[in-house]
Parts: sequence; C-alpha cells; structure tokens
Amino acid sequence: QLQASGGGLVQAGGSLRLSCTASGRLFTSYVMGWFRQAPGKEREFVSAISRGRGDIAYADSVKGRFTISRDNAKNTVYLQMNGLKPEDTAVYYCAATIQYNPSRSGGDYDYWGQGTEVTVSS
Repeated sequence: QLQASGGGLVQAGGSLRLSCTASGRLFTSYVMGWFRQAPGKEREFVSAISRGRGDIAYADSVKGRFTISRDNAKNTVYLQMNGLKPEDTAVYYCAATIQYNPSRSGGDYDYWGQGTEVTVSS
C-alpha cells in the first residue's frame, strides 16, 4: 500500500515536497515513480528512481526543478518540487514497479497511491 502526502496550494515560484510511504518490508525491491494528472488531461510521467537510487529519470518538463529521492530505511520516496509553475497543477500519484529500471510508462507500475493534489496559483 502506498500513501502519498504533501500536496497543497502554493504560489508560482514556490516549493513543495511530496512524500510517499509504502507499507510492507519489500520497499527496496521496487522502482518508485511519480506521475501526475491535470484536470482534463492524460496521466503523465514525472520522475522515477531505481531501487538503489543510482538510476533516476525525469520528464523534460520538470528537469532541473524537481528532485526525486528515496529513503529505504523509512520506506519513503520523495519529490522535491521547486520553481513551481501553474502548469504543474495536478493530482500527483506515486507508484511502484518490480521492473528493474525506472520506467516512464504508467502501465509498467504494479501499485499506486491515492494521489495528493498540488495547486499552483499564478
């Protein structure tokens, strides 16, 4: 089970840190990802991190502004979001996959959190 938190309302240029905590003892077996879905749009990939933190992927739209990290001791993955823009407004979902490499495809993920809403005002 994945529990996401940390969303909220922030002004453009501001920052938020999302967290996603996994229950169970197999957190280190999973590649973790973040996706988002804006109103009226398709779900899109944001970022993903490998089990050992050595392989990370970002969507071009967030590269340089967002940072993904994970703390395997706490079963938690984070998404630090800086320089937020109104177009970052969306519900953000964390997800987990047993696949070896960070995947940009939502279909590759086996488990999903409930989502946390991020609203960026202009």
